[in-house]
Amino acid sequence: MNLIGDAASAIKAVWGDLLTPPEPTVYGGGGGGSGGFEMSPSELQTVIGLWQDELQKVSDDGDKIEDILFELMPPGQDDVSSSYVDSGLESLQALKKQNESMKEYIVGYIAKLELAKTKTMATDAANTMRSS
Repeated sequence: MNLIGDAASAIKAVWGDLLTPPEPTVYGGGGGGSGGFEMSPSELQTVIGLWQDELQKVSDDGDKIEDILFELMPPGQDDVSSSYVDSGLESLQALKKQNESMKEYIVGYIAKLELAKTKTMATDAANTMRSS
């Protein structure tokens, strides 16, 4: 059993290939103005859907972390093997905590987006009533 290789495989299973930089994301939009932006309810729903997809990915990563924690055992009965695995478990526990924090953040962000969508729909409805 190659623990360094296994650890690298475990990290890659959770986070993907961290050595290859991602392609840059280009966002549209102009400069200047008041710094605000507007979205229609359908655009907000699209963004909410993207964050829900991200939440699923983070949850899946959490499941992988749990699986690795459950399966990680020392290759031998000696102190060095046990110490190495204990260090790995500490790292994985920190990763698990970070994953749970990320899930909390995403859930809260989705709730804020849902609220913004509700407010936008209410404002649009009120504006439509005034225009009639």
